[in-house]
Amino acid sequence: MYKLRCISCEKIYEPSPNLYTCPKCGERMGTLEVIYDYEKINIHKNDFDPEGDISQFVKILPIKNYVTHLKVGGTPLYKFKNVLGIKELLVKYDGTNPTASYKDRATAIAISKAYEYNYETIYCASTGNAASSLAGLSASTKLNTFIFVPASAPIAKIAQLYVYGANVIQIDGSYDEAFDISMEVGKRLKWYSRNSAINPYLLEGKKTGALEVIVQNNYVTPDVVLVGVGDGTVISSLYKGFYDFYKLGLINEIPRIIGIQAENADAIVKTFEKGKPYKPVDIESKTIADSISVGKPRDVIKACKYVEKSNGTFLRVSDAEILEAISEMAKLTGIFGEPAGAASYAGLKKAIKLGLIRKDESACIFVTGNGLKDIKSVEKLIKTKKVKPDIEEVLKFIKEVKV
Repeated sequence: MYKLRCISCEKIYEPSPNLYTCPKCGERMGTLEVIYDYEKINIHKNDFDPEGDISQFVKILPIKNYVTHLKVGGTPLYKFKNVLGIKELLVKYDGTNPTASYKDRATAIAISKAYEYNYETIYCASTGNAASSLAGLSASTKLNTFIFVPASAPIAKIAQLYVYGANVIQIDGSYDEAFDISMEVGKRLKWYSRNSAINPYLLEGKKTGALEVIVQNNYVTPDVVLVGVGDGTVISSLYKGFYDFYKLGLINEIPRIIGIQAENADAIVKTFEKGKPYKPVDIESKTIADSISVGKPRDVIKACKYVEKSNGTFLRVSDAEILEAISEMAKLTGIFGEPAGAASYAGLKKAIKLGLIRKDESACIFVTGNGLKDIKSVEKLIKTKKVKPDIEEVLKFIKEVKV
């Protein structure tokens, strides 16, 4: 049904349980693409339901059976006319997934592959969302689950791990250190990896977000798509999803894709700006948007190549702009996104200001996680005032409220 191809040397491999990256090019330069023989795939528009979960895309997913019982995907696509001076704004909100983030799409595929390959244990390293996703979706399965997280991960995300019953290893270091340690442990103990970019099948799960946008928007392709970027897998997956539907004749074009990174977590922007041949630029990352706080991105090459193919680009936004975006987007749309999710809205404002999006175009932003995932980041936006339990005091307070 599918094969694997190195993003750098383009060597094609037959899938196997222990093959994650190209042996020749290594873990960073040799991430693998899942490639299909599109002529052998027979699908039509009426095969898909705007309310369906990701299992409806099984014909273009690299799995034999879909085993996740919780509903993953089928998340809402909201539409707003004449917002920020553009024709139409689409908001793909994944905070309604089982563990409230986009990462559930990848986890559903990872669990299906772990079953297919007869693994007993699955693991991942994460700043929080991938961890809670794996813990939650694997809770009712036979799989043993180990999670490696930096101790600095938000408590709301760490709490989920313990509630779901996962084995949690809090590393007193960065995400990148937790990632490297998890990989070494996984290799030694022969566990199945749910690590982003390293496992090529995760991107295939994440591409379903792009597929859903097309199905839910009646097969009309938005002109521009924006998403926050950390490891580079989500943005790569969006291009892959649009590309799959394009190759299958379900859409006529691929939208421009714009990746948004925090100013102090901009490793992929730096790599993209240096130009081809793309070589990873690693940094020390620090941002309130913990889900995209990655200094050593693993899917950097794929992200740069795919964004270039879409005629897109990458932009930086400050933490202040992200915080402002959380509040502004919530008031405008009713959607409360975590910092990494709101980064796409901050990037949208900047892209419009820079003339990267025209007034007669439509834009789709991906809000990848629920704002309740990280309340601490927005504490400074919250201003409260206590009112005495007296009717006159309450009426006085109401008069003082600025509408």
